[in-house]
Amino acid sequence: MTSRKLLLLLAWLTALPVFAQSLPAPKREFRGAWIQCVNGQFQGLGRDRMQATLTQQLDRLKACGINAIIFQVRAEADALYESPYEPWSRYLTGQQGRRPDPYWDPLEWMIRECHARGMELHAWINPYRAKTKGTTELARNHPYLNHRSRFFAYDGQLFFDPGLEENRRYICRIASDIVRRYDVDGLHMDDYFYPYPAAGQSIPDDATFRAHSDGIADRGDWRRRNVSLLIEALHDSIRAVKPWVKFGVSPFGIYHNARPGSNIPGSATRGLQNYDDLYADVLLWADKGWVDYLLPQLYWEIGHKAADYETLVKWWARYAGSRPLFIGQDVLRTAKAADPVNPGTNQMARKMRLQRSQPTIGGSCQWYAAAVVDNPGNYAAALEHDYHRYPALQPRMPFIDDKAPRKPRKLKDVWTADGYLLFWTAPKAKRPMDEARQYVVYRFAKGEKVTTDDPSHIVAITDKTYYKLPYDDGRTKYTYVVTALDRLQNESKAAKKKVKL
Repeated sequence: MTSRKLLLLLAWLTALPVFAQSLPAPKREFRGAWIQCVNGQFQGLGRDRMQATLTQQLDRLKACGINAIIFQVRAEADALYESPYEPWSRYLTGQQGRRPDPYWDPLEWMIRECHARGMELHAWINPYRAKTKGTTELARNHPYLNHRSRFFAYDGQLFFDPGLEENRRYICRIASDIVRRYDVDGLHMDDYFYPYPAAGQSIPDDATFRAHSDGIADRGDWRRRNVSLLIEALHDSIRAVKPWVKFGVSPFGIYHNARPGSNIPGSATRGLQNYDDLYADVLLWADKGWVDYLLPQLYWEIGHKAADYETLVKWWARYAGSRPLFIGQDVLRTAKAADPVNPGTNQMARKMRLQRSQPTIGGSCQWYAAAVVDNPGNYAAALEHDYHRYPALQPRMPFIDDKAPRKPRKLKDVWTADGYLLFWTAPKAKRPMDEARQYVVYRFAKGEKVTTDDPSHIVAITDKTYYKLPYDDGRTKYTYVVTALDRLQNESKAAKKKVKL
């Protein structure tokens, strides 16, 4: 490394704590990462190599404080899980419809591995896309081959026609099946609604519009209604199966470009739009309570001429706060872009400061997990040692459930063959929503204020009913506090125990 590069690196590292410490670390924050299949990172790896790759990623992400994984399991009406409706994905086995050999279920495996690390697992589906450009052969049980009239072709791809009610019912059936059979914490959709516009091509939905317009004259309004009907139906379907499973959407980063005379809230941007181009009325979904969180993809740099990150963060914080709001971050762009005020550093510190300064923003998600693991510009190191240096609980969602579980019972310290342990008993619960699923262990030195509001005192978030105490010589007094968390991380009252370590 040249001396100039070393000086720039040291300057960048010096700048990080200034930004990180200027705002207190939140006790509750969504800290997610997307793991996608469409980039082919798993294609043809086989079970052992794919599990090894994912294990490496999950271990590093855990170290970086990531507490939620969004895992792509349905990219083109296919499955990275055992589906009774759709074929195995070519992004898993190399050929659509080919069963993994040796057999395994990636979604089931990921849920188990994420939960073992204290992470949530949100199953990510693409709702309408049925074939990507790179797919040359469809499996015999692909839904298109059985119901061709329910799809349209556009720009080398196939899509479920959003204007057909039977397609909405089918997509809800897929989502409900995942939620019913798998212990997922969330069901997640990304930004693929009506297809991204392709130059010189029109969406071929004339016949559907004529047959199903229901008196709506404007084609754009009709398309937006179609997507909104799906969002509402998905929300209701998930609630009916498991009311604690969160439904989240990750829309494109621009809702609508502001223009004179428009009564639609718009940002000072010039780019592709959810409302006008993808026919996704995202603000309506939040206002109606049809989504449990929004995660707009703000992948641009601060100072971008067409879509400035700072402008968009503040816009979403102002207009989308009726539901929990998290920000999608592009790891590589952020690590490569120079800070506009301190060009010797990248933009990570300033973006994190902007995000955390907005009271309606409750966290972020990293695009994409493998990029975090690669640590460009010391991105992962900054998460681990600065921004995520203390654990965080998930943001509360009182509109789903606001009742906390009872506190842990019979908290006691016991010497065992495995060392000095703090034991407790799970609290009793009358319904699944009130069951304790995890526990938070806090530690306080003599003279420190005992409060569960400060995340710097959290030493563990665990699904076990014990914690191994770091015994030294038995001369130092500490107070340990244990609370219970339910499925939505409502936190119980505290159980306390004084020990000497």
